[in-house]
Amino acid sequence: MTMASDEIRTRVASVLPGVRKDLEDLVRIQSVSADPERLDEVERSAQATAALFRAEGVDARIVRAYDGAPPAVIGEKRGPEGAPVVLLYAHHDVQPENDPADWDSPPWEPTERDGRLYGRGAADDKAGIMTHIAALRVLGDELPVTVRLFIEGEEEVASATLPQLLEQYLDDLRADVIIIADSGNWDIGVPALTTSLRGLVRVNVEVRTLTHAVHQGMWGGLVPDAVMTLARLIASLHDDDGNLAVEGLVSGPAADVDYPEERLRTESGVGPGVEWIGSGPKVERLWTQPALSVIGLDAPKVDGSSNTLIPAARARLALRTAPGETSANAVACLQQHLEKHVPWGAQLSIEVVDTGEPIALDVTGPAYDAARSAFAEAWGGTEPVDMGVGGSIPFIAEFLDAMPSASVLVTGVEDPDTRAHGANEGLHLAEFEKVLVAEALLLRNLGA
Repeated sequence: MTMASDEIRTRVASVLPGVRKDLEDLVRIQSVSADPERLDEVERSAQATAALFRAEGVDARIVRAYDGAPPAVIGEKRGPEGAPVVLLYAHHDVQPENDPADWDSPPWEPTERDGRLYGRGAADDKAGIMTHIAALRVLGDELPVTVRLFIEGEEEVASATLPQLLEQYLDDLRADVIIIADSGNWDIGVPALTTSLRGLVRVNVEVRTLTHAVHQGMWGGLVPDAVMTLARLIASLHDDDGNLAVEGLVSGPAADVDYPEERLRTESGVGPGVEWIGSGPKVERLWTQPALSVIGLDAPKVDGSSNTLIPAARARLALRTAPGETSANAVACLQQHLEKHVPWGAQLSIEVVDTGEPIALDVTGPAYDAARSAFAEAWGGTEPVDMGVGGSIPFIAEFLDAMPSASVLVTGVEDPDTRAHGANEGLHLAEFEKVLVAEALLLRNLGA
């Protein structure tokens, strides 16, 4: 018998205190996958996650691609014979906290302020884990689908071994529907399904103009220094309006969504008087056009600098690629541009750091009908927005390659002020309850 919506809401309210306690316990585990000194914490996080799922009747176990690889949690809880199979994805690793002084409360001690729970991983993505746990607690023995798990331990470091894990454990993960709880909603009170994500290409670029450093007073005016050379090369990547000047990259239209100017300025944190770059609809610039930024720079610091011509300088470029693009084409176009525009005959070196493919999902079919119905009901009649995301979840393409017939639903707990990856990451607790209701309703709908 299908569980009634009112019963699901009542059960969510009853399990919510325990769900929050378990979330807070997970947040206290410093599972920073990028920090070699905290790999034991990543292991502890995997163990804690597996234990939470086992308590809900899931046959959960920790796996890894090879000895020493990051730990993932996989498992299964069977539903009725012949029921659809749903794969629940989240990740238990988190970003570094960076400077704790930037936080208004300790990053590893979950703290509630003004209806938000603050802490590293409180949203991204330990709340995603607890969303799945809560749905299992609510549905209990009345689970109408077979649930499988993939809780990753290296999402924040590019999911390097995920393809191997998918290959090794495909029979344990194969599903009709994949729910990826690692995105967000359009606004407080407005749910969303993420339907497209940009890809990512990161490259290190080095220019060299000298075999060794020389006196600026002796040679300045004749010999180009490497920092000035690199600056000119970087400047060539955009036109005067801030449009990306790299030829041959794919761009496309975005969903017809209004993004108000005041909200854009508030959520982006842009400084007073700073103008937007680029041209065209703002949501296209954010979701379906390529975007390139300088995210790292190796050059002498201002303090302690000397009157010396710098022989070499290096930058890391991050290129977000539009849905429909391929990493191979993006790398080729970027490399061709850099080679064409490097000034004054400087030596140019380009190293590809990593790549991830963009994705545009097929948002039709019964799984999406079930999701839209569940979200609208959980949010009191507000229909979900189909939204793009400017960031990247490259592994979605890996899932689609492994399970091409599966429907992929990208959901999540984040909202415009979540501040994932930054200081004061926070989870909006009232919206979190709606997310829990929505996932329980979704599993019910999929079972029906």
